[in-house]
Amino acid sequence: MFNAEYGGQISWLLPAAVLLLAATLVITRGARRTNRTRAAMLLWGGWLVVTAATFSLGQGIIHPYYSVALAPAIGAVVGIGGALLWSRRADPVARALLAATVAVTAVWSFSLLERTPAWHPGLRTLVLVGGLAVSIALLAVGQLNRRARAAVAAGALAFGLLGPSAYTVATAATPHFGAIPSAGPAAAGFAFGRGPGGAGGAFRAASPGNGAGGAVGAGGAGGLGGLLNGSRPTADVVAVLQQNSDRYTWVAAAVGSNTAAGYQLATDDPIMAIGGFNGTDPAPTLEQFQAYVAAGRIHYFIAGGGRGFGGGGFAGVGPGAGPTSATVGSQITAWVEANFGSTTVGGVTLYDLSSAAVHSSPSATTEAS
Repeated sequence: MFNAEYGGQISWLLPAAVLLLAATLVITRGARRTNRTRAAMLLWGGWLVVTAATFSLGQGIIHPYYSVALAPAIGAVVGIGGALLWSRRADPVARALLAATVAVTAVWSFSLLERTPAWHPGLRTLVLVGGLAVSIALLAVGQLNRRARAAVAAGALAFGLLGPSAYTVATAATPHFGAIPSAGPAAAGFAFGRGPGGAGGAFRAASPGNGAGGAVGAGGAGGLGGLLNGSRPTADVVAVLQQNSDRYTWVAAAVGSNTAAGYQLATDDPIMAIGGFNGTDPAPTLEQFQAYVAAGRIHYFIAGGGRGFGGGGFAGVGPGAGPTSATVGSQITAWVEANFGSTTVGGVTLYDLSSAAVHSSPSATTEAS
């Protein structure tokens, strides 16, 4: 949770959460079984520990954005623990714990910001100096008047959240597309689909082909053969797909949900995602797809989506996955290419499934695949 892949995504308040979790459980150890504070901390703390351990020990393909599952637990633990210690600020031990929490957060935020030294370099110094100053003030907060206490509390919140807030602003200000988003400036981690062209992705003990995703063209092909980058159709393609759209259940079909998603967002019309995420799931099957075409429910087939490696879908996903040449995506693609004429619009190959090119029944055409 603290390495180069995950640190800037989720760990800003993780040291504080661990410290506050332990402190709260110690403080409430003698409370009644029905004590709400302890019950809440056991709930959220359990979530935090189990989820963090799962990500830390997990193998296979694990993407940094999965760590968002820790955000509710971290927020709850920090909020509950911080409020409990603040309510006991007259106790020097509670004050020391609050000061330690703010100090460790400031130091860790400085460390995370130092990983992107060219990005607002003064920010990390501000976070460190301000956070340490507030932590010192917390040691004497019991002797301060009400206004001064409020200022110290506000300072603790401000300097503790300044780093992740800056990452939040950077994330919101950067266009993202594709399947693997990440937070913060581009240099902070790995992200397929961050800004034009995308950047490399993060896999652990994963598939061959890790590395930089290529630029996405008009049809959406890019990193890992288009598997991880979303489609970005041109205006010409959108105009063609929207013609007579009310006549069809799906104005088009595309292999892979990433490819289909871009077209659906651009056209605001239904696009069938063949084969699920990477075109390998039997949804729909070839026979079902042929039946939809025969019933006139699909207008176009968009070529080139979700074909991963070798035109057969991304075969490196999931336990036991291996090379495959007969995925549902490749079957349907082969059937369409063998039976329908194509046209190229804005760099995208479209097959008109409403044409009269296929006269045979679905069962007769199955063997052609």
